[in-house]
Amino acid sequence: MYTGIMEKSIVFEEIFEIENRCLEKGCSFVVGVDEAGRGPLVGPVVAGAVMIRGVDKERLQEKAILEDFGEDIFDLIKDSKKLTPKRRDLVYDFILSNFYVGIGVCDHNTVDRVNILEASFLAMKKAISDLKMKNKDVVSWGDEKIFLIDGNKTIPNLSDNQEAFVGGDNLVKLISAASIVAKVHRDRMMEKMHEKYPQYGFDKHKGYGTKAHMEALEKFGPCEFHRKSFGPVKRLLG
Repeated sequence: MYTGIMEKSIVFEEIFEIENRCLEKGCSFVVGVDEAGRGPLVGPVVAGAVMIRGVDKERLQEKAILEDFGEDIFDLIKDSKKLTPKRRDLVYDFILSNFYVGIGVCDHNTVDRVNILEASFLAMKKAISDLKMKNKDVVSWGDEKIFLIDGNKTIPNLSDNQEAFVGGDNLVKLISAASIVAKVHRDRMMEKMHEKYPQYGFDKHKGYGTKAHMEALEKFGPCEFHRKSFGPVKRLLG
């Protein structure tokens, strides 16, 4: 958990500029959605869905500052790839404590069966379903809502309002938060896989096709968690 917190007032409209515009147009709540794990050769694709409601604006006028880093916690909610693992873990805890969060996972078998793009969309839908299930007593899901999606495509067959943002994890605070949730959750899953198959170094490269990973693949062959439809793994399987 994060420690060393001080409180400082913020201007919600500046921190959550795009989200606030949605709320001002009449949305009762806004959800940012992003995924982690499209590129790796092994493991699941994971999506995060992070929500704020209109009534949260007043609560979020107080923001936390991490004294350890001397940085504003909301400034640290950004593209997960721009944070160190330690900072991601700290911000992840902050997000889970201060926002409504859902997580969706599609395993390597699903990736192989439907392809990585479709698995990513499915993980996003699962994250949204998880968010709804966890908060069904807090939010009336019949209210007006909008989902802000990272990338250039919206989620197929989702009846709710959506808007896609290329580079959304750098532009939209809730998408940034969703990227951190997805990344940390997936990294922890890969660390569990490392305990079973330490020879591949999943704890370091998290399944991406690094030189060390490719050398281990050549030496040991694929394990049960490798994506058999991905080129480097598929070639080894003949």
